[in-house]
Amino acid sequence: MSSWKKAAKANQKTHKERHQPESRKHLGLLEKKKDYKSRANDYHHKGNTLKLLRKRTLDKNPDEFYFHMINSRVKDGVHHELEKEDEHTPQQVKLMQTQDLKYVNMKRTIETRKIQRLQSQLHMTEVADSTPNTHIFYVEEGEEKNFDVARRLDTHLSLINRKSNRPRLADINNMTLPVVEEVINSTRKIKQKSYNELSKRIEREKQLTVVQQKIELKRHLKNTKGMKPKKILKGTAESAPVFKFQFMRKK
Repeated sequence: MSSWKKAAKANQKTHKERHQPESRKHLGLLEKKKDYKSRANDYHHKGNTLKLLRKRTLDKNPDEFYFHMINSRVKDGVHHELEKEDEHTPQQVKLMQTQDLKYVNMKRTIETRKIQRLQSQLHMTEVADSTPNTHIFYVEEGEEKNFDVARRLDTHLSLINRKSNRPRLADINNMTLPVVEEVINSTRKIKQKSYNELSKRIEREKQLTVVQQKIELKRHLKNTKGMKPKKILKGTAESAPVFKFQFMRKK
């Protein structure tokens, strides 16, 4: 910068805008030029925006549709954005899915243990008695006609076809409690009730297994990087969908 310009800049007088006169002090601060320019620019900007919106409204097709209409509403002439109900971070979503998977796994484990306990109590005696006996007895030649199975097994003739709970004659003679028809019927009802409970718990355990498989598959699909897996079988109420994932070599 030349010496003449430096001297001219040094001799410049700083012009200050006048303040609000004392007689108009009750009206507040006096608006300066920069304040007026800022207010004027804002006014013209809003006017241009209104003109543009008015033009778009006149040119708008009444049958036009765009997907943002689903997430917004106009109420009392004011446009509102609809807030999403589920606002969660990816970490929160993963944590919730992990908790859901742990809960389903816990319930399935409980059902499995109850099934095992019921099976150990029932022993499936009716199923065992329904299958034919294949026990082979070896006798001497000529004794086939006089062979008595009840005597050989040392039990009553009516208990031969049983595979479980088949007492010997000595045990039957030592029994002092009479067998009452009502007791037999009540025992049969209790057994049938236990079998019904067992079948329901087996069905519930299958449903929980399907739910667990679907949750695990959904988590794996979200964590998949690269090519998306190919769906082979569609999921149903009784089975989870089947996907074919890209083979990735592990180091």
